[in-house]
Amino acid sequence: MKTQSLRKDNTRISGIHEVPAVSIIMPFQPMMSSKSELEGKLKIAAEKVETELMNNYAGEKALPVIRKLTNLLTTLNYNTHKKSIAIFVSPFIESVYYLDIAVEERIATDDSFEIRDLVNSRKNDTKYLVLILNSERSRMYEGNCSKFVLIKSNVPENIFAYKNDFAERVSNFYDPDKRKEIVLDKFLHHMDEGLSIILNACNLPVFVLAPERVLGHFKKITRNSEKLVAFINGNYDDATEAEIRNVLQPYLKNWEQMKQQAILQELENAKSTHKLSVGIHEVEKSSRQKNSRLLIVEKDFVYPPCTVYPCGEISETVSTSSLPFYIKDTVDSVIEKVLQNGGNVEFVENGVLKNYDRIALIKYY
Repeated sequence: MKTQSLRKDNTRISGIHEVPAVSIIMPFQPMMSSKSELEGKLKIAAEKVETELMNNYAGEKALPVIRKLTNLLTTLNYNTHKKSIAIFVSPFIESVYYLDIAVEERIATDDSFEIRDLVNSRKNDTKYLVLILNSERSRMYEGNCSKFVLIKSNVPENIFAYKNDFAERVSNFYDPDKRKEIVLDKFLHHMDEGLSIILNACNLPVFVLAPERVLGHFKKITRNSEKLVAFINGNYDDATEAEIRNVLQPYLKNWEQMKQQAILQELENAKSTHKLSVGIHEVEKSSRQKNSRLLIVEKDFVYPPCTVYPCGEISETVSTSSLPFYIKDTVDSVIEKVLQNGGNVEFVENGVLKNYDRIALIKYY
């Protein structure tokens, strides 16, 4: 995410709650929509803001904000490859965020806004991958609440594509069962490589549906174990979409719990590969290195605003006068940095990160 900041004065003043603050969060994909279409949507949003401000605030308070918003909309970047936009305007601050996350449209004119609004405005569509395996074939879908989409891969999805390649290598085995096991493992290894490619493009939880024997082999060879949220035993090679959805239903009912379990698995994997920062001090320091992939924080965790010293140490401070007024605390500041640098943010229930000092950051490297 790139941030365009046009702050005139970010000093906190008394009576701040008596002046209007505007937040507009909406989809913004210039690579997918025409400039005129996006400008039309933003114009409608601006007209709505103007009406609400004039109805709820005195003219001398509303008009400066309306003018700031109007001017700001003329400076937007229509060459971005991002997915959404967040605009914050008050008499004291003007900021535009270009986000890598899909969001629900949100327009608000009240006396406060928070950086956490960006995360909470994200679309909460239940998305997942379904990998269906048997001893001869595979297929993969991306699923959500309404449909399944078949994912095409460059990896051959039929074991017969591998049998000839491995025939010479395993021809010295007289045990045909042993030969079948070797070919099956090679086939599943390539399926797992294909899954890795997909997960690099869309980081989603994965359900694996396969007969017990195939599941056993796949569990041993996969390198994506932290993303595999459930192994479901059975032969679903000829199953319809409705039948697959019915099998997944018990798991999807507990989606949030399952999602949090997947996050904990990701944390453990990041820890083992030395890509994890834990606790507010380590996380704050790491967030400034532009290497943030995923920030996980308990939903009610806050930490007093901090002063950052040249050495990288932070300490609590009572004064918040140097901070933009929508940044409440150090956690908010970290969230802003992570989003600004193209990372993602997930809130989890209180207590889920008790072993991680309530906040953790997974890094790219």
